[in-house]
Amino acid sequence: MTAMTPFQRVQQLHGGKEQLVDKITDVLERGDESKEDLKARLQSSSNTKLLRLLETATELKDRFGTKEKLVDAILAKLGRRQDADYRQKLLAWSPARLLDLHRARERSAKAKA
Repeated sequence: MTAMTPFQRVQQLHGGKEQLVDKITDVLERGDESKEDLKARLQSSSNTKLLRLLETATELKDRFGTKEKLVDAILAKLGRRQDADYRQKLLAWSPARLLDLHRARERSAKAKA
C-alpha cells in the first residue's frame, strides 16, 4: 500500500483545502493580521505546509495554550525564568521552533534521569 499524498490527506481528513484553512485560522495566533487576510494568504500555501501548520498550532494550543506559556515552560526547563532579554528573544521565534526546543529539553532531561 502506498502512502497518501498531502492532497489526499487534506481531502480525506479535512474535506478540502478551504476547510483546512478554516481550522488553521481558528487555532493559529494571528497577531494584528485580520482573519480574512490570513485566509487569503494560507489559500496559496501548499497542502504539506498547511498540514504541518495545523499540527503545530493544535499542539501549541493543547499543551500550552499560548506562545508565552510555551516560552515560560522553556525558560523553566533551562533554569532562566528571570532572564527577560532571553524571553524576548524566544518570543520572536516561530511556534514550531519553540516546540522543537521544548522537545529537545524534555529529551535531554529524560536522558539525564
